[in-house]
Amino acid sequence: MTFEEIKEHLKHFTVGIAGAGGLGSNCAVALARSGIGKLVVVDFDIVNESNLNRQYYFYNQIGQYKVYALKENISRINRDVILSAVNTKIEKTNVAQLFYECDIIVEALDKAEEKEMLIECVTDDFPEKPLIIGLGVAGYGNTNSLKVKQIDNLYICGDEKSEVSDESPPLAPGVGIVANMQANLVLEILLKSL
Repeated sequence: MTFEEIKEHLKHFTVGIAGAGGLGSNCAVALARSGIGKLVVVDFDIVNESNLNRQYYFYNQIGQYKVYALKENISRINRDVILSAVNTKIEKTNVAQLFYECDIIVEALDKAEEKEMLIECVTDDFPEKPLIIGLGVAGYGNTNSLKVKQIDNLYICGDEKSEVSDESPPLAPGVGIVANMQANLVLEILLKSL
């Protein structure tokens, strides 16, 4: 199918992204470039200089809330994408409200306990919705260990083992690969019916 046919199909879908850091910002950009109709991006953090090594932000955006900076960046890439920028912390009590309209939810949170909370809430509240998580993106190299694993409507992208630490920081190549794996999986699921 042509790119125009892909865009025509994707414009009818909404993708929720939980987190606007390395995975979330890069996944959102990939989806915007592919022609997704609407993104709901939720985060409460601001852009720091230390984020610029792997997140889709620029030096002049340091100090801005990530969701608003990302909305600005995506508007420069694809003005047809509707981006709902929600500047709030994702908690157990608001997951259903934040992501009810989304066809697919992408997890891009930093902490293991946040990831676990989101997985539990989505599988309880929206068992029919695909949830795509990122797990194992630290360091560099080992590209062949990055994979997609499916368990019912849960999809895991990454190597499932490399944890972020001072000695194994998240770097642009690995984070970018996993973020694009997540975006590619969104497309695969949404375009399956064509």
